[in-house]
Amino acid sequence: MHAAIDIGTNTVLLLVAKKNGEILTPVREEQRIPRLGNGVDASGNLSDASMKRVLDALQEYNEIISSDYPQIQSPVVTATSAVRDAANRSYFIDKVREETGFEIRLLSGIEEAEYTFAGALSMLPKIDEAVVIDIGGGSTEIAHGMKGVVRESHSFDMGSVRFTERFIGSDPPEESQIRNCREEIRKILHNRPFKFQKEDVQPALVGVAGTVTSLAFMDSGLSQYDSEQINDYTLSTENISYWVDKISKNTVRSLEETYPVVMKGRAEIILAGLLILDEFMTLYNFPELVVSTGGIRHGAILSKN
Repeated sequence: MHAAIDIGTNTVLLLVAKKNGEILTPVREEQRIPRLGNGVDASGNLSDASMKRVLDALQEYNEIISSDYPQIQSPVVTATSAVRDAANRSYFIDKVREETGFEIRLLSGIEEAEYTFAGALSMLPKIDEAVVIDIGGGSTEIAHGMKGVVRESHSFDMGSVRFTERFIGSDPPEESQIRNCREEIRKILHNRPFKFQKEDVQPALVGVAGTVTSLAFMDSGLSQYDSEQINDYTLSTENISYWVDKISKNTVRSLEETYPVVMKGRAEIILAGLLILDEFMTLYNFPELVVSTGGIRHGAILSKN
């Protein structure tokens, strides 16, 4: 039995899973939404309040592992964009060590893409070649590979929290805010192009993380979150355009009331995430996306010797 904790810009995720070679069988998953990266894009620092919320979540996970899975000695704990970007990251890492005993593995953008690629495809074993997109709160990772080997990857400094804080200032957002956000996304994507297509054969596009899993939940009409129903769910470009339009016309409160299971703590940032997804799929002519419930935490367990 293994455990991994992913400290992201918006969420802190726990995975407990059984490992058999490259196959993972999830046993338990938990999510908390402390939004560690709140304000980091503007201030350059993790706030005391955000760090306290994350520490509370980590203490809770520590208790879950100790009481329910005592055979697990040392979970893999990773941190990503918000911690990478923060000037006070060393203070936060030391604080986590002092209060929980967890040693944080601070991933580079490339490592984040590689962990995500492995984790995403661990939940979709039938896919050989894929482009994996991970729209996080502070960054977006793109990884292209085949049969578990990453050929090319890049980490973009754009994410759902970062671009909400930078561009989306109204509730609901103004058309000019959406337009400005789209323009910046296009600019960033064009500055670092990929060549995915070869001889008219396009790899599968796989999406991970809260933007796409929440969208799959809403699009499928589920009333309770069910990972098995969400994993391998397909979203077409038409689906995504529909939801971009719908979400852009609703207030945060309306979205939280209509879809409380997935919109609590995410309603105000999901539009920026969807705009990143929409622009990426448009640029590279992907007609659809397959959702994976795998991610960094799955890749972290697979990386353990």
